[in-house]
Amino acid sequence: MITRRAFIAGAAGAALQGIEGSTLVHEHILVDFGGIVSPGRYSRAEVVRIARPKLEEVKKLGCQRFLECTPNYLGRDPELLARLSDAVGIEIWTNTGIYGAADRKAVPSFVHSLTAERLARRFISEATNGIGAMKPRFIKTGVQTSPLDELDRKLVRAAAIASRETGLTVASHTGTGRAALEELEIFADEKVSAEKFVWVHANAEKDRSIHEKVARAGGWVEFDGVSESGAAWHRDCIRWMAERNLLGKVLISQDSGWYNVGEPGGGNFRGYTYIYTGFLPLLEPAWRRQLMVTNPKAAFG
Repeated sequence: MITRRAFIAGAAGAALQGIEGSTLVHEHILVDFGGIVSPGRYSRAEVVRIARPKLEEVKKLGCQRFLECTPNYLGRDPELLARLSDAVGIEIWTNTGIYGAADRKAVPSFVHSLTAERLARRFISEATNGIGAMKPRFIKTGVQTSPLDELDRKLVRAAAIASRETGLTVASHTGTGRAALEELEIFADEKVSAEKFVWVHANAEKDRSIHEKVARAGGWVEFDGVSESGAAWHRDCIRWMAERNLLGKVLISQDSGWYNVGEPGGGNFRGYTYIYTGFLPLLEPAWRRQLMVTNPKAAFG
């Protein structure tokens, strides 16, 4: 197994110039962990000033599309994203759905009284009618428990129903392989193809056999949180999947950013370039375009 020191040395000597037409499938521009939030808690102009240079950096590296994964009630702001998209010239996608992780901070009280079907209607309405300046291009959800509890199951079922009706892919924050397999069962019960399911944070699961099981069922296995400190593990996961002819079901991203509402100046805004300049040079050349261009298009359209 390659060592972390070797990874760092390789990155220093093999910086990639970029990949034209590439997609970052899981990043953030702004997050407000205060719970049910409003734009009045921050200045959009300040966020644009801080975030725009970070986005311009990856545009120069070939980034064409950027999936902003901040969910509703944790800082989703389509007007801000539209402003940045126009300014930088990158497609920025927002999402619909309800996110059940993060100690349920993003779960409004009304959700508890709704059925999955009625909740799905809300997602479908946003996907059809748009949210202010943008239409959601994917569904974001997240589960808190493993095994899934009643609320988690409702959120996943609502996302699956909305996916069936809209054709949008579901990206689900899921910390364990057991929970991911349960989510696939719900998708099957709702007669939604596993190809519409993205297992977000699959890198947190150390049992690689579950990565394989989800991929062979048709789901997408997303190794995100790519960073210098975790590069060896992420590359091992990708290689393991490639050796089993499953590279075509792998997504990678950084879960990076972001302007953190409530911190002075938005806190430490991490940029988005490492995956290009540090991580991709450590992968087999034949893998790079598939992971950054082909697979994101297949997963999200």
